[in-house]
Amino acid sequence: MRAVTWQGKREVRVETVPAPEIEEPTDAIVRITSSGLCGSDLHLYEVLTAFMTPGDILGHEPIGVVEEVGSEVTGLKPGDRVVVPFQIACGHCWMCGAGLPTQCETTQVHDSGMGAALFGYTRLYGGVPGAQAEYLRVPQAQFGPIKVPDGPPDDRFVYLSDVLPTAWQAVQYADIPPGGSVAVLGLGPIGDMCCRIARLQRAEVVMGVDLVSERLRRARERGVETYDLRRYEGRKELIEEIRDRTDGRGPDAVIDAVGTEAHGSPVGRTAQQMSSMLPRAWAARLAERAGTDRLAALLTAIELVRRGGTISLSGVYGGMASPLPLMTMFDKQIQLRMGQANVRRWVDDILPLLTDEDPLGVDGFATHRLPLEEAPHAYEIFQRKQEEAVKILFQP
Repeated sequence: MRAVTWQGKREVRVETVPAPEIEEPTDAIVRITSSGLCGSDLHLYEVLTAFMTPGDILGHEPIGVVEEVGSEVTGLKPGDRVVVPFQIACGHCWMCGAGLPTQCETTQVHDSGMGAALFGYTRLYGGVPGAQAEYLRVPQAQFGPIKVPDGPPDDRFVYLSDVLPTAWQAVQYADIPPGGSVAVLGLGPIGDMCCRIARLQRAEVVMGVDLVSERLRRARERGVETYDLRRYEGRKELIEEIRDRTDGRGPDAVIDAVGTEAHGSPVGRTAQQMSSMLPRAWAARLAERAGTDRLAALLTAIELVRRGGTISLSGVYGGMASPLPLMTMFDKQIQLRMGQANVRRWVDDILPLLTDEDPLGVDGFATHRLPLEEAPHAYEIFQRKQEEAVKILFQP
C-alpha cells in the first residue's frame, strides 16, 4: 500500500509499504477514504524529530470503511463506515471508565512513561503506524472506531477523529461562564473550531488571535472578534487592547491552541533547532531531561486571563524544563486544565451537531483536499502557512 512516511527533519515521503494485517483478535483493518493533516503532525516534521525513526507512517485523523475484523471485535463488521479516534483505548479499564481514554491502562506506553498509545505519533506513544495511508490496522477495535452513517461526504464526520473532540474538550475545560468571554490564541484548525463551539454555546464575547490573514478572515466570517498579531509592537499592546474590551479585567478564559511552536519565542526556537541538529539518540535524551518549549502563547495566556480565570491548553507542549511564572499564576488564582482530547467521552455530545444544518461548518472546514501522493507538498505549505492552507485532507 502507499503511505506517508517520515524521513527526517522537514522531509516526508510517500512510499510503498506492506499492507497491515490482523495481529490480535481485537484488531480491525480499515480502508482509509480521508485522513487529515494535523498541526500536531508538524511537531514531528520539525521539533520532535528525536523521537522519530525513518519510515514511520504518519497521521491520526482517519475515516474509512472496515475491511476485516478480529475474532473478538463485536459491534463492527466489514462494510461499516467508521471514524477512528487518534488515541488507542480499550474501553473497559478504570481510566476508560472514568472518561479518560487518553490514559487507558491497557495501552499506556510504560517504556516511555506516557499515556495511551496514539496512531502515527513517535515512539513515545508506542510507534504505532499512522493513518495517512491506504489502510490502517486499528488495535482495540472493540471500542475505538465510531460508526457513522453512509451517504454524507467524509467532511461531515472525519473531524470526530481529533479536531472536534479536541476543540470541544478545550472549550469545556475553559469553563466559560454563561454570557462570559474567551480569547483563543491561534486560529489554526483547533483554535478555529474552538471559536465556533464557544459561540454555539453562547459565550458573549469570543476573541481570536493569530497572524495569518486567511485564518483571521475565516474566524471573522463566523462572528469572532479577531486580533492580528502583526498590528502590535509587542505582547503588552495586544493584552491591553483585549483588557479594554473586557472591562479592564481580561477574558474569563483563554484557550491556548498554539503550543510548543509559538511565534515570538526566539530563545525557545533556537534551542529546538540546535537540539534537532544532534544525533537522534542524543537529542532524545536531552529532550527527556531538559527540553524546552516556545512559550510565547502560554505566557500571553497567563498575563491575559482575568484574575480567577481559566486557561485551557489544547496546543501540544513537550518541554521537560520549560520555566513558568508560578508566582503570577498563584497570585492571579489561575485555573489551568490541559491534556490530549478524550475522544469517546465527547462523541455523544458532538454527533447531534453533525446534521444537515451543519452549525459548526464542518462541510466547508477543509481548505485543501489532496491526493496522498501530494503529502510532501501539503506538509510544506501547511508548515509555511502558504496557499491559504488551514486544514488539509488527504484522499488515498
